[in-house]
Amino acid sequence: MIDSHTHIYMSEFDADRNDIINRALHNGVHNMILPNVDEESIDALHNTIATYPHICHAAMGLHPTSVTPQFQQQLENIRPLFDTHTYCAVGEIGIDLYWDKTYRNEQCLAFAEQIRWAQQLNLPIIIHCREALDTTIEVLQQFPYDSVRGVFHSFTGTPQQVHTIRRLVGDFYFGINGIVTFKNAHLEELIEAIGIDRILLETDAPYLAPTPHRGKRNEPAYTPFMAARIAQILNITTQQVDKITTANTRTLFNI
Repeated sequence: MIDSHTHIYMSEFDADRNDIINRALHNGVHNMILPNVDEESIDALHNTIATYPHICHAAMGLHPTSVTPQFQQQLENIRPLFDTHTYCAVGEIGIDLYWDKTYRNEQCLAFAEQIRWAQQLNLPIIIHCREALDTTIEVLQQFPYDSVRGVFHSFTGTPQQVHTIRRLVGDFYFGINGIVTFKNAHLEELIEAIGIDRILLETDAPYLAPTPHRGKRNEPAYTPFMAARIAQILNITTQQVDKITTANTRTLFNI
């Protein structure tokens, strides 16, 4: 099993990171994708990857909520890292209009520039899209249909939005995390619309811990809770979910 989106390099895990890794392995989670957030998180990300090189894989990018009016300089500081380090994706990138719309234009420009990096480097992208699907699609449509591959991280949209993405920008994957286990989430129709062949399991740790750990710090060891709920919705076995989503993740990220 693979946790396709986790931030275990963050300070929330400094006291027990090795225990976090061991619990994940004990629960059948053998690989993790660690997307970057901003310039300040890079060293912690690199150090974690260096400590667990056979388990953790890094993605590099500038998170939309970290975009500032000086985003061009931020990107200029990040781009050379692709020449000296190995990354499995460009991410976490995208648009977030939930917290603050002040830098909407800057977010769009930074997102488009990082998509160009992905094209140049032949890498997938990890998309953060919160309260901004229409804007995200507008940016993606600047590029030829199906010319960009990647995953919509923490996706909780509608079946119609899945169809819109496929119709307008390409056949992307969709990251499903602990929200699918929440009592009132009602993501059954969404999961069915996506289909198991386009689902990636993720935790987004330390955020969004699944039931029965909701409200606590999340961690990769909880990935099986998402697998079990998806299996229940699709009327297949948890082992099938594990096998197919692991293959999906390996195919997208080439790990």
